This record gives sequence, structure tokens and C-alpha cells, in this order.
Amino acid sequence: MFSIALLVHAQHITGSFAVAGVVGAAYAIASAVSAPLLGGLVDRCGQTAVLVSGATITALALSAAGVLPSGAPPALLVALAAAAGLTMPPLEACVRTLLPTMVADPSGLPRLFAFESTVLELTFVAGPPLALGVGSLWSTGAALCLSGLVMLSGTVLFTAQPASRRWRPQRVGRRARGGALGSPMIRTLVLVEFGLGVVFGATEVGVTATAHALDAAAAAGPLLGLWGLGSLLGGIVATRLGGAAQSTRGLMLLLAALALTHGALVLTTGSVVAMGVVILVAGATIAPTASSVYSMVDPAAPAGTSTEAFSWLVTAGLSGAALGAAAAGWLAETDGPMGAFAAVGVAGGLTVLIAGWRAYDLPPDRRRAMLRVWGTSR
Repeated sequence: MFSIALLVHAQHITGSFAVAGVVGAAYAIASAVSAPLLGGLVDRCGQTAVLVSGATITALALSAAGVLPSGAPPALLVALAAAAGLTMPPLEACVRTLLPTMVADPSGLPRLFAFESTVLELTFVAGPPLALGVGSLWSTGAALCLSGLVMLSGTVLFTAQPASRRWRPQRVGRRARGGALGSPMIRTLVLVEFGLGVVFGATEVGVTATAHALDAAAAAGPLLGLWGLGSLLGGIVATRLGGAAQSTRGLMLLLAALALTHGALVLTTGSVVAMGVVILVAGATIAPTASSVYSMVDPAAPAGTSTEAFSWLVTAGLSGAALGAAAAGWLAETDGPMGAFAAVGVAGGLTVLIAGWRAYDLPPDRRRAMLRVWGTSR
């Protein structure tokens, strides 16, 4: 919601898509850099102070950008976008840090993560249309200010909840060397999340490029909406079935399904209808895969680094999406939509290979399951 609101507002007041792209990149890069730092701060100081102060500064930065007049200096827009990204509260990571504390039986955690991933999809389905709708009916600046207000209000409401108020940083005598990344399994999950980010970033570009190539540019939005709807439905099914994969073997199967269904989009570049069907199916693999990845984080994170660990996955996803969008954009320019979707398939396949290659970073029980999938030994 924030990125699209910044992008549209920047283009509106500067008249330049190039400037809008730089503004969006500044926000994304700053968010990716600061997420693990703020997550580590939460692990030391608690949730309330970090979340509320970060949300307040971010809301002020977004509102300041929203009230800028036409012809405002591009450098000022870039600076405000970067400030908003740097102080963006690690709310997503904090929610996931709380989930393991909310179940008495650890076997119920996958279901809880599946539910969280499902609810999160609602923001991706409703957020962009809401921001664009307010921008068209009122103004792009109002959409940006409203986005900041919604984020601040939601953060304050979250920190007022008993579960967040009760949460306390885990006291450890000595922090693990390298923080959360000191865990080999966390490093593996970060690589997996980076690969998934590349798949998603390239898919967005591929869908947009296909819609333009078919002279149906307006179809890009609904197609991406179907993608989010598919993820929402997949998350609902996973939740009803007791959660997503509870083993590394299950995660491998989900990663393979995600790679195959997204790679299959390369076969649909000649028809909007065909793409709509396939992207709905592809979307259904997203929430179950995400919940499986995140359910493995807490047991693997070194003591006192849970929020930082979840934040590193957020950073990996953002960085991967930026790389995927850039690579797919270049391929779409040179080879058309099929080039962009070829990048999707390659990224998905490499993610599965990396997960298999890093099997020995996983705990012994999950490692054996992984090796049975691959039929390999060391």
C-alpha cells in the first residue's frame, strides 16, 4: 500500500515516472536495510517503544510527502521516502514473534502461521485498490496521508493488545555470534525467502508486460488481484487442514509446486483468460509456502534473536523482489513477456535447488526428510 501510494504521488507531483521509480526504490531499499536492525532493537528493548516511535516517524514522513505541492524537489521526495522506509516499524516480524507464545501445543503453530499468512493476503488484495481509489477520488497526497494514518493506528492498536504488552525480550548472557544469522538454518531460510522474492517480483513485471503486449493494460490489476485471491484461498485451505508443511519434505514439495505453477505462466502470454486461470492456481501456493517457512524460524533462531530472524526474512523477500523486478523488466524489454516469465521459472527452480543443497544446515530429523526427497547422501 505504501509503495504504490508513494509511486503514484511522486509521479503526480513531478510528472516523471523515472523520479517515481527512484522514490519507490529509496523506500524499498531503506525498508530492507532497516528491518533486521529494528528487529534486533525489539529483541533488546521490547515491542512497544520501537513500534510506536517507528510508526510515528514513518507516518509523519509519509504525511510530509503527501502535502508536498506540484513541482516539489525530487530530492526531497526521495529523502522522505527513505526516512519512511528506515523507520517503518517491524510489525510483521513482531506479530510472528508472538505466535509461538500463543499456543500451548507446538503442533498447532503451523495452523496459526497459515492463518496469519491468509490474513496478510487481505492487505495485498485490498491495499493497492484502496490507495489508488482514494488517489483518484480525492488526491494522491490524501492517499499517502491516509496510508500513514492507517499504519500508525494499526500499530498503536497492536501494541495495546495484552499479548504484545506482556511480551518481554529474552534475556541472554551473551548474544549469538552474528545474531540471528549465526544459525545455519536461518541463513537457509533467508536464501529461500530471497528466491521467492525474485519469483514474485518477476511475476508482477511479467503480468504487466503481458497485459500491455495484448493491448489490455487495464487487465494487469485484476490479474494481480486474482494472484492475491489465489493465495488467500490457499491459505484458507491450509488453515483448515491444520497448517501447511510441518516438515522440510513438505516445504520442498510446496516450493516445487510454487516454482512449477509460476513457471507455467510462460505458456499463457497469448491469452488474458489463460493467464487468469494459471495465476489463480499459482497464487494458491504462496500462503501455504510462506507459513511453512515462517513456522520454522522460531525454533531455529538463536536465543534472544527471534524478531531479528523474522526481520531478516522480510529483508530477503524485499531484496529478492527488487532484483526480480529489475531482471524481468530488462528481459521484458529485450525478449517480451516470455523473457520475464522465463526469469520466474529459473528463479523458482534455483530456489528449490538451493533448499536441497542446504539440507545439511537443517536439524537432523528434517535433514533426513530432505535427503529422502533428493535421494542423495554425503
